[in-house]
Amino acid sequence: MPNVPGLRSPYETTHGFVYFPRMLDKIKLHAEGKLHADFVNNLGKAFDDRCCQYLGVPYEELKNWVLANLHASNEDALTWAQSCGRKLSSNDIDIWNSFMTKRGWRDEANETLLRRLKENGLSADAGVDTMFDYIEVDEGRAPRRKAL
Repeated sequence: MPNVPGLRSPYETTHGFVYFPRMLDKIKLHAEGKLHADFVNNLGKAFDDRCCQYLGVPYEELKNWVLANLHASNEDALTWAQSCGRKLSSNDIDIWNSFMTKRGWRDEANETLLRRLKENGLSADAGVDTMFDYIEVDEGRAPRRKAL
């Protein structure tokens, strides 16, 4: 995937909750016509869908709220999502972060990760152990080697 200006790393957080800012960025960038076509087919799917399911709010409802409240902060969006879905405890956030930041490492997503690495000519020395690391490298950022 190409580097898209304004699209944050999946490691970025809102109130410590990983991936959420990236999902909001994708919604806004798509509405502005600035999201690269490679990202469009997965809007509301994959990690977006997992995030919304975890929050207990349908992706379309979140998307509609974000687009109706373009000047709202990420914190406002998360507060809204939790008011419509479920309120996340610090333990819920820790569980989410641990799951998401390790996705692709010794789990059923590893096959997909290995396929993507091969497709992009990346070897084991690229420092990519997880899907988040793959996104980082694929978008021109260095992989993270530290836990959150």
